Amino acid sequence: MSNPALDAILTAHAASGDARMLVPALDVCAGEEDISRVLDLAEETSQDSLSDAESVRLARAALEAGRPQLALRFSAGLPEAMPSEVGALLYMGVLDEAESRYREVVAENPALEQPELLERLMVARNDAGEESNVVQLATTRSHAPARGPTSNAELDNARLSFTDAASVTFKDVGGHKIVKKQIDRRIIAPFRKPALFSRFRRKSGGGVMLYGPPGCGKTLLARATAGECEARFINVPVTDVLDKFIGEPERKLAAIFEDARRETPTVLFFDEIEALASKRGTSSSNHEMAIVSTFLSEMDGFAQNNEGVLILAATNMPWGVDPAFRRSGRFDRMLFVPPPDKVARAEILRLQLDGRPGAGTLDLNAIAAKTSGFSGADIQNLVDTAADFAIEESIDAGGEVPISKAHFAEALEEVKATTFEWLTTARNFAKYGNSGGQYDEIAEFVAKHGK
Repeated sequence: MSNPALDAILTAHAASGDARMLVPALDVCAGEEDISRVLDLAEETSQDSLSDAESVRLARAALEAGRPQLALRFSAGLPEAMPSEVGALLYMGVLDEAESRYREVVAENPALEQPELLERLMVARNDAGEESNVVQLATTRSHAPARGPTSNAELDNARLSFTDAASVTFKDVGGHKIVKKQIDRRIIAPFRKPALFSRFRRKSGGGVMLYGPPGCGKTLLARATAGECEARFINVPVTDVLDKFIGEPERKLAAIFEDARRETPTVLFFDEIEALASKRGTSSSNHEMAIVSTFLSEMDGFAQNNEGVLILAATNMPWGVDPAFRRSGRFDRMLFVPPPDKVARAEILRLQLDGRPGAGTLDLNAIAAKTSGFSGADIQNLVDTAADFAIEESIDAGGEVPISKAHFAEALEEVKATTFEWLTTARNFAKYGNSGGQYDEIAEFVAKHGK
């Protein structure tokens, strides 16, 4: 059946050679045959003669029509066309490149994340019998082969747990010099020099608990530790392990530890450990006690050898953790991750501002002096808020306005420190519940900073 509207546009295109007519031609296509006619002409068209939006539209049409090579040509170098580019690579079975491109674009601009596309990529890898560079909690939920994430919760874990720890090292963590030194001496050295430690009958592995106010970098330090050790990093949110069905949390924990032992060195990180390790009392149910017993048994390595598996945990409430978790061989090393001091805050500001307009013109020490009590997350929020004010001014001015001192002054009116409430609670425990000196570091910090 003829399509007069399409015929007219293609006739004009033939006369003028104007590539910009191809997208309007797509808009009047009535079926696959019409689309094929337009894409045949697109084969002869250079991407340079099109706007980015037109290239994105043609790339999508080419992929939908089963022409992946053409989709790749029009999506090349365009982050907005990433879904078509990755889709074309999936179509062609080039899975490594597809995953690499997806990760690259999303890391640069998280707003371009496509959960459905990520799920397709993971399913394709599983179907091909390949291991993704994504460590997903779903793969530890049973001993059967994983089929990719099947729920929003599993997909969230897959997105969280890219094994990108090797690309995160201590240089990416602002401040925390003392904590880094402790981690290097007590954690990283045994991984780097196993023969030396073996001579002294010391093993690499064991458990370390990071504690401190929310937002001060405990998770980032755990990732950076894995990066420094060149170890695999598995992030396990404890709330995803817990389950109302009897026996299910124990099975998940056993499978998680089994996965960690399979390929060492591995850093196994349990976030919000207090949800699992809360103090047990007479009111604790048999279900809760069974979960804790399973975790401690796996950590002790009674049935398996945990050598080469470093178990890190993070908590905001160390005083709520069962003492059984802090016995020798378990989380017997506890490191306080305090709010950053002025020097560290300036360093975090530098890292957060890197690459943003105006970054090189700001007095970071002056800004840092006004952020007492800010956590690393608070500083990130502050920088983002200042950037938002600069964006608003840029829109009003019709051109780019760099982030300035004035924007930070506005941001400081909105963003406040969030660590003071935690420090007040911690001070009381350091003063009245510090049996054995377990909170000496908190007491020293409070005494020094007067909080």
